[in-house]
Amino acid sequence: MENRESMEDDLDCATEAFDQSTLSIKHQTKGTVQDIWQRPTRRPLPPANDVVLCFEIPLARILPSAAAPTDGPSSAGKKYVIYEVNVRKDGPGPDPYPTSVERRYTHFLRLYDGLRKDHPTLLQTVGFPKKVLMGNFTAALIGDRSAAFEGFLDHIVSVPLLRDSVHFLEFLQGDELRNACQLLDERRNELAVPLLENCFRLLNKIYLDKSKCVLLLLCRLVAACTTSPIPHPSAEQWAELALRRYEHVCDAELLVLYIPLLQTCLHLWWQRGRDRSLLEERLNEMGKKGIKVKGGPTLAQAIHALDPRAETI
Repeated sequence: MENRESMEDDLDCATEAFDQSTLSIKHQTKGTVQDIWQRPTRRPLPPANDVVLCFEIPLARILPSAAAPTDGPSSAGKKYVIYEVNVRKDGPGPDPYPTSVERRYTHFLRLYDGLRKDHPTLLQTVGFPKKVLMGNFTAALIGDRSAAFEGFLDHIVSVPLLRDSVHFLEFLQGDELRNACQLLDERRNELAVPLLENCFRLLNKIYLDKSKCVLLLLCRLVAACTTSPIPHPSAEQWAELALRRYEHVCDAELLVLYIPLLQTCLHLWWQRGRDRSLLEERLNEMGKKGIKVKGGPTLAQAIHALDPRAETI
């Protein structure tokens, strides 16, 4: 696994340690009462000198179904549990910059069913919690399910075929990426960027720095930061990271993004009054090799060609 650039640390935030009680407690949020289950202890740290990818569910919240419009009107008055999935790279100490996403039982079940369909033999040793008709919201059941989900995710990342599957990638980023693309379609880039940043940090903990899903999301983030009339405050940082990541990339499919990325950075550097000579030199070298460097797709258009989404291009 390649080293992470220091700028990523600057953009992350550490999280606080969680309460030690396993019992459900009441929490007041925006005039409503939520039931919250909290993990009794943190998962143990790895042995000295080891770095381990760790999935931990530190808490779960019981919410009314009204907060989930996709469930339809028939679910009105019902409740569901949302699990906070914490992703860490623990070493001698806990990862100071964990990344979290919220997922429901149905997300885990969809992931399990997809993987079991494609790779049944690779899940023979994995137990998955069954649906129950009663007692869904007890602390004991939520605790058991959380432990099972943690073990399930640990197993996935330990098996390359499971880790690199479309089902796991959908689980990790699907909801957030769809929401971000919808916001981009509405020209609300300032709201889409934080979602994409969180997706990038999460994928960057699980996959290699130059893997396709990481570079694609990084380029999508650069595009989101630069398509507004006024670039996002983090635009230069993400653009610089993308340029560094693209050094020595050999994947032909991903290289179609490189010229649009260079053109985007060239325009951004011009907006910020920065020296553009190095970027111009790279483009000139490619032009001498017969590569088309002008009149091609924008970065957003090139991304859309590789991974069509909802955003307008």
